[in-house]
Amino acid sequence: MVAPIILLLLSCVGLLVGLLLPGLSDLLLLAVPCAVASLILLFVHLWRRGVATGVKKRWIVLDGSNIMHWKGNGADLATVREVTRRLGEMGYVPCVVFDANAGYKLNNRYQDDAELAKRLGLPSARVLVVAKGTIADEIILSAARDQNARIVTNDRFRDWADQHPEVEEEGHLVRGGYRSGRLWLNLPDEAP
Repeated sequence: MVAPIILLLLSCVGLLVGLLLPGLSDLLLLAVPCAVASLILLFVHLWRRGVATGVKKRWIVLDGSNIMHWKGNGADLATVREVTRRLGEMGYVPCVVFDANAGYKLNNRYQDDAELAKRLGLPSARVLVVAKGTIADEIILSAARDQNARIVTNDRFRDWADQHPEVEEEGHLVRGGYRSGRLWLNLPDEAP
């Protein structure tokens, strides 16, 4: 963020010098493209952060250990990848939480956040493999509450309804699966 701002400031100084001092008008040949490039870089950065559009990010939490079994043929990370892609297309920012044993179910070995994030094509900050002995449900529910987000899972979280009554609200838990080989989610196709 700092580099585009510094480049823009230097370009503006170059523009002023080129306009005000007739002997240095050739400086405009460099200052104008630099100013345009710095504005583009700044706009792209702001767009990615959601500031330029004023759009609030719509977070959604995925129960990765539940979703990876939706096809019914054992654990499959491609299922989670397809769900995250679809949600991204719908304007959501998906975050995935896995049980500690997810890597063992997928590849017979432990896999951490970074490895699963890479395999899902997501930033590692948006994937969490809970520590051994930690109950993923509690993390999923707390993360969703903190971000005012929905949860994609076929789990009903009945054991957690007293502590998290929002699980009983219509639309808070997004069910999904496959019908005739096609992914479905009971999530309205809202515009972002």
